[in-house]
Amino acid sequence: MAAEAQQLAELTLCDLADAIGAGDLTATEVMAATLTRIEHLDPHLNAFIWCDAERAMERAREADVALQRGDDVGPLHGVPLAHKDMFYRPGRPTTCGSRIRQEFEGRETATVLRRLDQAGGIEVGTLAMVEFAMGPHGYNGHLPRCRNSWDFERIPCGSSSGSGTAVAGRLVYGALGSDTGGSIRCPAAANGITGMSPTYGRVSRFGAMPMSFSLDVMGPLARTAQDCARLLGAIAGRDKKDASSSRERVPDYESELMRSIVGLRIGVPQGYFDEDLDPEVASLVEESLDALKSRGASVIKIDMPPVLQQVADIHPLVMKAEGSANHGNWKRAHGDDYSDEVGKRLEAGYFIPASDYINALQFRGPALQAFTDAVFSKVDVLHTPVLPMPTPSLEATAYSSGPDYLKMVVALTRNTKVVNYLGLPALSVSCGFTDDGLPTSFQLIGRPFSESLLLRLGHQYQHETDWHQMMPKAVENL
Repeated sequence: MAAEAQQLAELTLCDLADAIGAGDLTATEVMAATLTRIEHLDPHLNAFIWCDAERAMERAREADVALQRGDDVGPLHGVPLAHKDMFYRPGRPTTCGSRIRQEFEGRETATVLRRLDQAGGIEVGTLAMVEFAMGPHGYNGHLPRCRNSWDFERIPCGSSSGSGTAVAGRLVYGALGSDTGGSIRCPAAANGITGMSPTYGRVSRFGAMPMSFSLDVMGPLARTAQDCARLLGAIAGRDKKDASSSRERVPDYESELMRSIVGLRIGVPQGYFDEDLDPEVASLVEESLDALKSRGASVIKIDMPPVLQQVADIHPLVMKAEGSANHGNWKRAHGDDYSDEVGKRLEAGYFIPASDYINALQFRGPALQAFTDAVFSKVDVLHTPVLPMPTPSLEATAYSSGPDYLKMVVALTRNTKVVNYLGLPALSVSCGFTDDGLPTSFQLIGRPFSESLLLRLGHQYQHETDWHQMMPKAVENL
C-alpha cells in the first residue's frame, strides 16, 4: 500500500477536513488514498457491504472544484465517510444487513445523510451490520464475517459492526450508526474508537430503518471526541419529517470542547455498573479517572438506585415488542429469509401482552425522574465501563440457543441498554488495552441534552492520553 495512503490515514476527521479547507490537501488525493486502503484492507475486515468508488471520486473532484471557485464549504468538505447500511438514499440499495432487502431502495434520503451531504461529507459506501440491527455481537450469517480491527479472531461488537471496524481500521474518517441498547458504544469500545449515543430525539431518525421506535437513536463513530463533536453538530437538530425529534437548541459542540472542567463532579457507580466486572477491565477504567482529575474534575463514589435494575429488566421487553411490530408483515411473508437467531427474537415479541408493553412505556418517565434525582442531584456525569469483559472471540459468540451464549449476549449490553430506556446521552471513549492487546473503554453518561459536556470531558481526556491515536496492529501489519 502506498506510503501516502498510510500517512493520510493517520489524520483525524477534523485535521483532514481543515487541511482540505485550507488547500493543503485535495479531496481527490484523499479519496484516492481512501479507496486504496479499502481495496487493500477490507477483504480482511469485511466492513463494507457496498462501495461506490466511481461516484465517490466524482464527488471528490466536485469538492475540489468548489474550493477552486471560492465557494463557501461545510465543516466536512471532502471527508470520506461511510455508514451503517440502514440509512436510505435513492439510487443505491439499503439492505439493513438482511436477505429480504437486498434490492430495497429508499424513496427519500435519510435526514442524517442529507445533512452530512450539506456539510460536505462524501459517502463512500455502506457498512456491515447485524441483521436488522438485532444483536450486540456483530455476527450476521448473511454477510462475510466482519472482523475486529485489533484482532481478527475477536468480534467487532454490533449492531453497528462495520462502522466500528471501518473507522478503527482507517478505511474512513467517520461513520454513522444506530444505538438501541449499545449498538454505537459497544463497537466503538471493541474497536478502540469514540462513539456518541445522543439523547433520544437529538438526531432525526427520518429515513433510517426502525428497530425500536422508543429506544433508537442515531449517532457518530469516529476516532476522537472532537471528530464526534463535528459530526454530531452536522446531524443534530429538529426535523419536521420526524415528530420525535427535539426542538432543543443545538449548541456549537466543537467550540465548547476546551472549556474548563475544573470542579465538575464525575460519579463512579457503586452497584449495577460495577457488578460482574472483569478485573482487568475494572482496573483500566478506574485508571482513566486520573487523567480527568488532572484537569480539575472531582471524583465521587455514588450508589446506584434500585430503579436501574428494573430498567435493565424492562428494556428487552420494549425492544422485542416494538421489533416484532416493525417486522410483522415481513416476517409473515418472508419468514424463511430471516436468520434463526433474529427470527426467534422477533417471535418472542409476539407473546408479550399489550398491557406489559404499555406498563413498560408508562414507567419511563418515573424511572428517569427517580434516576435523575438519585444521581444527577449529586454528580454531573457518570463514569462506567462500556463492556464488562474483554472483547469476546468469534468462537465464543458462535450462535447457539444455549444458556452460555445467551448469558454472554446479555452481558455485552448490560452497561449500555439502561441508557437507551432512560433516553440519556452517553459517550464511549477508549482508555487502554488488556494484556492481550484488546481495547477497553469507559462510558460517560449525562443528563438529557448534555452532549456538549460529555464531548468536552472526552476531548480533554484525549488531550491527556494517546489511546485514541493507536493504530490497530492487525491492520498495520497487513
